[in-house]
Amino acid sequence: MRVEIWSDIACPWCYVGKARFEKALDAFPHRDQVEVVHRSFELDPGRAKGDIQPVITMLTKKYGMSAAQAQAGEENLGAQAAAEGLDYRTEGRDHGNTFDMHRLLHLAKEQGRQDALIQAFYRANFAEERSVFAEGDERLVELAVAAGLDADDVRKVLADPDAYADDVRADEREAAELGANGVPFFVLDRRFGVSGAQPAEVFTQALTQAWGDRSPLQIVDQGDADACGPDGCAVPQR
Repeated sequence: MRVEIWSDIACPWCYVGKARFEKALDAFPHRDQVEVVHRSFELDPGRAKGDIQPVITMLTKKYGMSAAQAQAGEENLGAQAAAEGLDYRTEGRDHGNTFDMHRLLHLAKEQGRQDALIQAFYRANFAEERSVFAEGDERLVELAVAAGLDADDVRKVLADPDAYADDVRADEREAAELGANGVPFFVLDRRFGVSGAQPAEVFTQALTQAWGDRSPLQIVDQGDADACGPDGCAVPQR
C-alpha cells in the first residue's frame, strides 16, 4: 500500500501531522508493506527566494491578526508539538521560500533518502536556532549531507533552477486535482484521503480501512494454460 503525503517544510501542522501519522504507522500490523512518498506543496509559492521574514510578522500580514494572536498561535503549536515528542521554537523563527527544499526532496527520493531529508528540514526549521532560509544554499547542503545525500549532487541541483522544478510543479498540480487546498494531506492507495494533522487514532482507522478495502485479485482464466513456475516451464509434448 502506498501513502502519499503532500506537505510543506514551512507548515507547522505538517511537522506535527507527520509525527502523528508515524505513530499510527509504527503500530500498524502491515507496516513493512506500506510505502510512504512525500509530495510537494508550497504554502507561499509566490514568495521570492530572498524574501525572508520573522514568522510573527508573516502571520500578522498574511492573516490580519495581531502580534499577540500570532504569538499565542505559536505557543499552542509548541504545546501540540511537545505532546508528540517534538521540539518547537515558539519565538525567533523565520519564514521564506521553500521551493529549493522541495527540489532537493525529489533528488532525495531518487536516492531513497526522502524521509530522512524532510525530517532534517522540519527539525531545522522548527526546532533549531539556525535558519534554513537566511544562511543560503550551504545550509541546505549541510542538512542534505546529514540526511545521507552527496554534497556535490546537492550543489548541482541548487545551482540549476530547472532541476526537479517540473517534479515540484507536477506534485502541486496533482494536489489541486485531488482537491487538496491545504496541507498536510494524506492519500492512501489513491482511494482514501485524510486532511490535516489528525490524531493518531484517525490515521490508524484510515490505514486499517484502506488495507481492508483493497480489492482482491480477480482471476480471469482458471484453465490449464501454459505457464512458468518455481519448477520451470512446461514444454508442450507433440
